[in-house]
Amino acid sequence: MKFPKKSLGQNFLIDKNIIRKIINLIDVKNKDIIEIGSGKGVLADEILKHCPKSLSIIEKDFDLIKKLKIKYSKNKIIKIYSADILKFDIEKICKKNSIIFGNLPYNISSQILVKILKFKNWPPKFSNLIFMFQKELGDKIIGDFSSNNYGRLSILSNYRLKIKKKFLVSPNCFFPKPKVISMVIHFLPKSKNLFKIRNLNNLEKLTGIFFSNKRKMINKTMKKVFNENHKKYFPNLKLTLRPAEIKPEIYYKITELFEKN
Repeated sequence: MKFPKKSLGQNFLIDKNIIRKIINLIDVKNKDIIEIGSGKGVLADEILKHCPKSLSIIEKDFDLIKKLKIKYSKNKIIKIYSADILKFDIEKICKKNSIIFGNLPYNISSQILVKILKFKNWPPKFSNLIFMFQKELGDKIIGDFSSNNYGRLSILSNYRLKIKKKFLVSPNCFFPKPKVISMVIHFLPKSKNLFKIRNLNNLEKLTGIFFSNKRKMINKTMKKVFNENHKKYFPNLKLTLRPAEIKPEIYYKITELFEKN
């Protein structure tokens, strides 16, 4: 029996109803599918029932890789990559209208999401992104402006992704049982944006500067970013506001102007 590795943040999804619910979010028939962290292949098994065009599996655990290669040795539409997803060029294997699934390890799930947000080519080739997160992180990703969960991650995510659907998953659906509730989020990539940010690293950098002093007014931070030019660029922006009181659109505009100057 394969026991989950704590070092890899493994919690295997075992509830068949939840597995079917995830796959039924999107029609995978004749589509190119990518799965991040396949584990024992329970999600892959359900995907295969719906006749995808291809299935690419990315898994880091070498023991699981060996079992998956044996399990799917006769299936010609499956390609298995033995790789650390944080070091793997997932954009390179994306085909037009690919669908990406992932029951992500809690300890690196935000890093995986940001990696995908930073794809060099946008709109991306993938058409749908379906990830499972720890609920606390999921709330931060989808946090609306003025909510307690609003912050850097929701600002980054909102720039390139929109949410189609989400639902919660009980700890009882996993082995071993995590101590937290999980959240499945179905994202669609935004094809158009009013703001033209050339490099998402700049948005990540600037929101990092602002939210590192989230309880302080933005006056000093704006001066740090733009010197005195901030008064010219944002004449109506109240400098007594705190970072969480600024709408995402303002951060996108700040980044846009930062790149130009």
